[in-house]
Amino acid sequence: MEVPMAAPNNNSIFSTMVRSGRTTYFVDVKEAKNGNKFLAISENRLDSENKKQRTTVRVFGETVLEFRKAIDEATAAIS
Repeated sequence: MEVPMAAPNNNSIFSTMVRSGRTTYFVDVKEAKNGNKFLAISENRLDSENKKQRTTVRVFGETVLEFRKAIDEATAAIS
């Protein structure tokens, strides 16, 4: 389930959240100190000992469209 959220801090431009069982995904658009925008996709999950684990992938502006194309192709292969 996707839940749009307000930008949580000053370098966040956009944030949305998707929950799936014990895992929560965050898709954020942020601005780096140099002014460049990037996409940050984070996975937060509880491990077998109920400890929080977080993994983040950052995709910078010049490759966002290529990344989206790859996601679209992978999604089509699942459907």
